Amino acid sequence: MPEFEREANRVTFKLVYYGPAQGGKTTNLMQLHELAGAQMKGELMTLETQHDRTLFFDLLPLGFRAASGLTIRLRLFTVPGQVAHDGTRKAVLSRADGVVFVADSQRTQATNNGESFQNLAENLARVGLDLEHLPLVVQFNKRDLSDILSEDEIRERYAGAPWPLLFASAIDGRGVRETFTELLHGVWRRYAAELELESRHGLDEQSFIMAAGGGQA
Repeated sequence: MPEFEREANRVTFKLVYYGPAQGGKTTNLMQLHELAGAQMKGELMTLETQHDRTLFFDLLPLGFRAASGLTIRLRLFTVPGQVAHDGTRKAVLSRADGVVFVADSQRTQATNNGESFQNLAENLARVGLDLEHLPLVVQFNKRDLSDILSEDEIRERYAGAPWPLLFASAIDGRGVRETFTELLHGVWRRYAAELELESRHGLDEQSFIMAAGGGQA
């Protein structure tokens, strides 16, 4: 459940970009940071430990206030993909309100993608989150490279999956905003009723998407 600060009348959503090493998680966040308006974003921060790093920034649209005065804040994180950094990934996933799984489209990375997704499922369970009900989007990145799985091959492999499937080339920005927008749709649908976003604060789904920087709803 998102963090609600009653005195500040502010709700914070924690959104995590997860996936195999070198899949493009950091590039997604850096592109989103560039796309956000100057007054909508905090500084892009890096938390470095001895062996890994976690990248994050706050997306706080200063004008994103509902008629009730409620402010919406989005906190976006990436996690290190290397196997050795499982403790960091688990810590960052804790209390996540939505996840983008960034897969690598290269044919040689199919096994790594599968292992990383399994790791996501296991770590969500360990921190008490239910994969079945958590807003989740799967992005196949690196569509600009040559030896990649076709969209048809990927759709066939994931035909039974319930999660939205998107394609991206984060290095040049293609698909980055679309992936983020899809996640925002999932977040609104999952939490709107509990937070009374529409009934009490006048934020319908389209207003929420547009105000949060997701572009066209």
